[in-house]
Order: sequence, then C-alpha cells, then structure tokens
Amino acid sequence: MKAWVVPGYTETRELGSGASGRVVLAVHDGTGIPVAVKYLSDRLRRDQAFVRDFRAEARLLGGLHSPYVVGLYEYVEAPDGAAIVMELVDGIALRAVLKQSGHTDPEAALVVLKGSLLGLAAAHRAGVVHRDYKPENVLVAADGSSKLVDFGIAADDGTTPGVAGTPAYMAPEQWQGGPASPAADVYAATATFFECLTGRKPYTGQNFAELALQHIEAPVPEADAPEPVRPLIRRGLAKHPEERPEDAEAFVAELEGVARAAYGPDWEERGQRKLAALAALLPLLFPSAGAPPASATAFATTSLWAPGRRGWLGAGAALALGLLLIFTEAEATDLTGGATVRSARATTSAASGAPVPGAPGAPSPSASTGTSAPPSPSASASTSPSPSGSTSPGASPTTAPATPGAPGTTTTPPGTGPTDTGPTTTPPTTPPTTAPPPAPVDVKAVNVTSFRQTDFTAAQVTLSVDASGPATVLLEWFSSDARGTLGAPEGSMTFPSATAATARTLTFSGQGCYWGVRATTTPAAGNGAATQQILIRRCEIR
Repeated sequence: MKAWVVPGYTETRELGSGASGRVVLAVHDGTGIPVAVKYLSDRLRRDQAFVRDFRAEARLLGGLHSPYVVGLYEYVEAPDGAAIVMELVDGIALRAVLKQSGHTDPEAALVVLKGSLLGLAAAHRAGVVHRDYKPENVLVAADGSSKLVDFGIAADDGTTPGVAGTPAYMAPEQWQGGPASPAADVYAATATFFECLTGRKPYTGQNFAELALQHIEAPVPEADAPEPVRPLIRRGLAKHPEERPEDAEAFVAELEGVARAAYGPDWEERGQRKLAALAALLPLLFPSAGAPPASATAFATTSLWAPGRRGWLGAGAALALGLLLIFTEAEATDLTGGATVRSARATTSAASGAPVPGAPGAPSPSASTGTSAPPSPSASASTSPSPSGSTSPGASPTTAPATPGAPGTTTTPPGTGPTDTGPTTTPPTTPPTTAPPPAPVDVKAVNVTSFRQTDFTAAQVTLSVDASGPATVLLEWFSSDARGTLGAPEGSMTFPSATAATARTLTFSGQGCYWGVRATTTPAAGNGAATQQILIRRCEIR
C-alpha cells in the first residue's frame, strides 16, 4: 500500500526514519520551495494521545518566530495521515561535528551555546520549555550558524509532565520529576557546551542510577573546561535551578560578558568561522549533497517516579530492565547517550495552520541565521521524528486544521492565482474522525491521613486523593523552628495519584523542631492543599 503524501508537495527522498515516523525532503509544487515533511507513523496515528501530541508540537512551532528555531509552514491532518511541514535547513547535527572533531575551540563552543540559548529564549518567552536539548537537536549550517529542532517533548513552563529527556543532559530536577522550567534547558545547553569544549559529557555514569546520582550530587566538573569559561559551566550546571540563570535570555547576557572579556570583541565572528570549518569537513552529510538517510532514534516510553536517595538503586534497576533504547548511529555504544526517555504525554490538543512556503509571513527556507551570510540551500530540519508532543500557551483553536487535498477541500498555493493572498482553503465536508476528548478529571480533595517520625532524619506520610480519574500529586516537605510555619524546604517529589492511600518515606536534614508536609494536585483539588506538621522527638519537652 502506497504511503500517504501531503497534497501539494512532491517528495524527493527520505532524510531519516524511526519508530515514530519519518522525515522526507519534498518540494512545494506551487512555489518550488524545498521543505522537510515530518510524518507520524501509521502505528502511532492510531493512538489519539500521540496524535494530540503531534498537533501540539506543530502548534508550538507555529508560535515560535526565531532565526534560531526551525520554522513551521503548515500542519496537515487527513484520514490517511498526519504531517508537519517545516523549513529545511542545509545543516548537519552538532553530534556529527563532535564525532568527527572530538571537541571544538572555545570560541566555536561559545557560538554554539549562544545560538542555542537564543533559540531556547524564543521558546521561554512563549512559556515553553524544550526539555530535550542535546547535540542531536542542534543543526549547524555551512556558515557556522545553528538552529534548534525537535520540540517533541516540550512542556509549558511550570507544569509537571513527568520525567522525560535524554539522561546525559537532564537537570537534577528533571530526574526527580520536578516542574518544567527554563533553568532545566539552561542546564542541558551548558552540558552540551561542556561536551563541545572537552569532547565528553559532564557525567559518565554507566547506568541510570549512577548517572542520576552524578547529576544530582556530584561536583560540577568546571576544572575540566578552559579557565576563562568556567564561570559559565559553574552557573549553568548548578545543582539547584535557582542557582542558574533564570532563563536562556539571562544566560546569553552572562555569556557575552565572559566571551568578550576572555576573547575580545570579535570572538563571535571567529567562532562562527571555526564552526563552519568543522562542518565543512563533512560535506557529504549535508542533505543538499544527497547523502543516504540518517539513522533516527526510536524513543522508549516509561513512567518514572522521584524516589529518595536510598531508592535510586531500585530506580536504576527498574529503568535498566524496563527500557529498550535504540540509539542514533553516532552513539550506538554509548549507554548514556542520545536516546530520549519519554513519559507522561501532554494532553493539550491543538493544531496550527501556518502559511505554506512562499505565503506572506512564512519563514524563510534559508539556513542562514547571520546578517552577512547569504541564504544557504535547503536541507534537513530534523532526522529524529518525535512521537511525543508538547503543551504550549494559549487556548486550543476551536476549529480543526484544514486538510489540503482531502475530499471537499480546495487549496490555492500562493502565487498561482491572480492575486497572491496566501492559500484559501474550504473546510472539508467530512472532517477527519477523531476520538472525543476525555472528560476532565475532577479532584475533590487531597488529604494527609498520617504523618509520623520514623528516625532522626526520616518520616513517613500517607496521602489519599479523592478524584474521578488520574491526577498528579506534588508532595513537598519542610523543617521549621516555629509551630504553624512550614519553614525551609527539605525536598519534593511528584507522582501519579492512586486509588488507595499512598505512603511515602521522607528524608530530613535533622534541622528544626517541626517537620511539615504539603500535598497539592494537578488538576487542583477542591480543598486546595493538605498540610500537616509534627514536633520531632528530640525537641519534645519532657
């Protein structure tokens, strides 16, 4: 059976494929502009959750307008398929550059970091966290500029979508299931910066448990980096998100100050030339050269929890047994490499109909992100089709995306009619069949049914959640010297609610005479939050 093709485009060749789908090089029939088309696999298209995620990814890309992020042309969904039509970038993955050269000059590494941060800054301004920044998701163009790709597991800032990401680049709070935040993207970008400088990842644990502990507790390896840029490594890889720059834009300001002081006012121009020279060593890998399709990553899906330190060994064992990770060709033997661990799909369903190539306001297919370099030929936007979508700010559109080429649909590409006013689309008479959205979860109450001290630095808490469906529980614990005040935070964890009471063991620092807990849920419970406080044994008056 012949695979479905987006109407109005002629495919040239496949750029990459994986379990989630494939990416092809195609040409827009009306304008002749090359594009990248990302198709969702037939298997995943039968799963409405994946389809919603795919729509959400397209909607997110449609809301980001930055020369450092791959642009969206349109999203097309029909009874026979779903696809995202994207800008093509004549570039190669940063991973390929590092595989060839081992590492880069500090100025070239700073150029990569700055371009990456500017791409992330566009997402952060839109209230979106990428969550999967890594060398595989940075494309380096022939002129040394770069673009950020693959927002497949992005999430709204502040949400708790579950543990997901690529282990070698995940921030400590990401391992623990904490809320998504721009600071986690800053951490991942800094980890990649460190790899550019040194030729190795910041932490090299041989299994998930070891790697998790290193990210959470091991010292920042700043001494391995060149001395002038160590402040950036120290700040970007800080263990606590509040110790890092608050977002990518703030980190760019720090980067420019460090780079100018260390390497002079022309550091960026020199760094871009050096990066372009490294990319030029791999001419056959550029999609414009007609190279064979690159291997893609097949992503595993798992649900993780946030155990205390004593539970990490068990967590690692469960992960090692429960995950089947198929790595990219560049990292086939690296246990801590580029495979993305994904969980907790987003449920925000929205589609974005963006201008087709050549329409007013459509992003340029040029890979160039600088002001002096001419547009480069089009090429691959991404060779890692992503099954997971993301939530993004804004309400979902009230109408389904137009489906060019479906029965009852008429699309006029720009430039082909008497007046170039962009595509005109008549909604199909029979829209694609989709499953009805799930009923919203109603959380009536969350309660702390038991809270007691079990050791000098440990306590056990039992929670119950009265809800009509699955909810997420955020449990936080505190220590204080005053009754009725929660005081200083000691830790937090996020986990799905259960039908029965849930017990958790908490570890305290031993400070304070009062220990307290607070439980909240997403969606919010009708009673708001549950709190309880106890006076610990060593402080009891006898």
